[in-house]
Amino acid sequence: MLKRLCAQFLVSLVLLFPFQMAAAAQETVNDITQLNPIAVERVIAPTSVAEISQLVGRHNGPISIGGGRYSQGGQTACENCLFIDMRQMNRVLSLDVARKQITVEAGISWRAVQEVIDPENLSMRIMQSFSNFTVGGSLSVNAHGRYVGEGPLVRSVDSIKMVLADGSVVTASRTENSQQFFGAIGGYGGVGVIVEATLNLTDNVPVERVAARMKVTDYKAWFFENIRGSKTAVFHNATLYPSEYSDLNVITISTTDKSVDIPDRLAPPNPAGGVKRSLIAWLSNGALGKQVKQYIYDPAIYTKPRVAWRNYEASMDVASIEPASREKATYVLQEYFIPVEHFDEFVPRLRTILSDRKVNVLNVSIRHALPDKDTLLSWAPTEVFSIVIYYQQGTTEADKQVVGAWTRELIGAALDNGGRYYLPYQIHATREQFLKAYERAPEYFELKQRVDPNYKFRNKLWEAYYRP
Repeated sequence: MLKRLCAQFLVSLVLLFPFQMAAAAQETVNDITQLNPIAVERVIAPTSVAEISQLVGRHNGPISIGGGRYSQGGQTACENCLFIDMRQMNRVLSLDVARKQITVEAGISWRAVQEVIDPENLSMRIMQSFSNFTVGGSLSVNAHGRYVGEGPLVRSVDSIKMVLADGSVVTASRTENSQQFFGAIGGYGGVGVIVEATLNLTDNVPVERVAARMKVTDYKAWFFENIRGSKTAVFHNATLYPSEYSDLNVITISTTDKSVDIPDRLAPPNPAGGVKRSLIAWLSNGALGKQVKQYIYDPAIYTKPRVAWRNYEASMDVASIEPASREKATYVLQEYFIPVEHFDEFVPRLRTILSDRKVNVLNVSIRHALPDKDTLLSWAPTEVFSIVIYYQQGTTEADKQVVGAWTRELIGAALDNGGRYYLPYQIHATREQFLKAYERAPEYFELKQRVDPNYKFRNKLWEAYYRP
């Protein structure tokens, strides 16, 4: 009798309060900035391709895909979606040492891949600067790093396996299902779920880090003379210091015959400790913090050359730059890709906008990328310098609106100089700016309409710009 009364009571609750009961079952997905909490229907963490195939094929509502959640504008989720957390798909499937190729599941982190290939004295050909991110997430944004003579990650990808909206599983490469290959890489989860990838590797070798100082007005000519055609340079980037945006610390890491002076093969996991978190806060907001970084801290760190393994330089932990808190202020990235011939015209526009808008910039990093003429949402159809801005902003709606205003100004300046902006960050661009920056977007949308006719795969990026 008591059991029957309890059952009737529960049924009454569901009938009287269906929306409240449904809301209680939802989960919230956010990204590293903590600016984009999104209530999803449920989170699932599949462990096999077959499981993903069945889930996707049978689900009729929206589906979003996430990995490490380092995208910063809702590119991995939308409201009431089925959220696929790929991080349990984290196995190495095969390693061919002779061919220098590895096949992995998409949810594996770059660090986990490095731990497998380092004993074979192999290294990733291309990856981004930090090793925490998942391979699938990096493929979805067509990431890049500091590699000389390279560019987008797609250049090092042999093939991928993906699950389409109907649940079918396809292999895609430059020669097989090529449009899906070039649509999915850099496609932000809009074409299908990347579940596996075969990547090309290279040798792990000792490399020496050397730093130099120069004016930003001298940089382009110096880079073309000393770095662009170098046979020894492996990594390169330059730091442009706020708030004058006129001086550079230029770092080049090249192959060497010298013995390593750092014995570790991989960089140690490096969550920022209390001292370093306090240093980040002071460099952000303390009196003379940025001047101390430019004139005291960085010279102390970079004046003496060091020799380490290539894998050591490629395995840094993003936690090393994580602040103590993101509650009232958070740290965010933006990135702009400027054709090399317009670099000297863009930098003054950058300086003016950031200075006039009083943006609290911690760091501006300059890198280089060769063209990618193949991916449908290519950010480098021509040779470019990439300009990465790491800045602090408040977390209120008013703060977001202020950031949106100066972001659209920077996007306009990049477009005026034939450039583009990067899509994994906060979604402030107008649809007109998006279509101007990514002129092959209509071709991408045609592919999406064909392989995802019911608009299953969606997230905040496609809700902003896709018109199914």
